[in-house]
Amino acid sequence: MGIGGISIWQLLIILAIIVLIFGTKKLKNMGGDIGGAVKGFKKAMSDEDAKHGDNPDAITQSAQNKVNETEKEKDKV
Repeated sequence: MGIGGISIWQLLIILAIIVLIFGTKKLKNMGGDIGGAVKGFKKAMSDEDAKHGDNPDAITQSAQNKVNETEKEKDKV
C-alpha cells in the first residue's frame, strides 16, 4: 500500500506514461525550470530576511506598511 491507496506499481506505470508523453528531455528542462524558480524564491526570501536583519517584527511591519500603501492607492481610485 503506497500513498493514499496507490501502490508502487501504479506509480511506476503513471511515471512511464508521463515519460512517454513528454519525453525525458522535456521533463529534464521542466525540472530545471522548477528548480531555478525555487532557488530564486529562496534567494528572495533570504535577501528580505537580511534586509530586515532577521527580525520578524521588522518583516511583519514592512508587510503591514505595504498593505497599508496598497489600501491607500485603492482608496484614491
